Amino acid sequence: MTLQSQIREQMTTMTISDEDKENLNPDELYDGPSKTQLKRESHHLVDIGEEILKLSREDIRSLHLPDELDAAIATALKIKSRSGLKRQRLYIGKLLRSMDSDDIEIQLRKIQHRHDTNTAQFKRLEKWRDNLVDNDKTTLDEVIAHFPDIDRQHINQLIRAAHQEKQRNKPPAASRKLFKYLRELEEQHQ
Repeated sequence: MTLQSQIREQMTTMTISDEDKENLNPDELYDGPSKTQLKRESHHLVDIGEEILKLSREDIRSLHLPDELDAAIATALKIKSRSGLKRQRLYIGKLLRSMDSDDIEIQLRKIQHRHDTNTAQFKRLEKWRDNLVDNDKTTLDEVIAHFPDIDRQHINQLIRAAHQEKQRNKPPAASRKLFKYLRELEEQHQ
């Protein structure tokens, strides 16, 4: 049942006379979600469509969307006009209303969670790198505890080189190498 037909059906049932209401059981008066609730759900689906549009093309492909929705999203990604894009977002929301959008929303949340996790790991590695370049020994102990099979000599060389670059105000090539090494250790650890 589409949103418009639900709203029409609800509005026709609203014209019950007062004497009929007295004879009815309160449970029989409930005839579905209110118009406000339907609008909330509609806006939620438009928001889901907007979140899909923010994903990379690779992530959008991984959602395995129906053809019609996939075409609408591809069109929205090409639109430059603000008002045209707004209309297309509403159309995507309409398409989501007409299909089972729960599965799409679950897949979307998994992708967003993966991105959030990657961002948190990236920030943790950046913090470790910055602290190691500043010769923070507690951070070095923390890194060694997190990666027990780390090449201690190699990481100490990278830290020393990055620290010297920082003192001499040189470009951070060794700092990048240190970050790359930490990222490789993180990937091996998983």
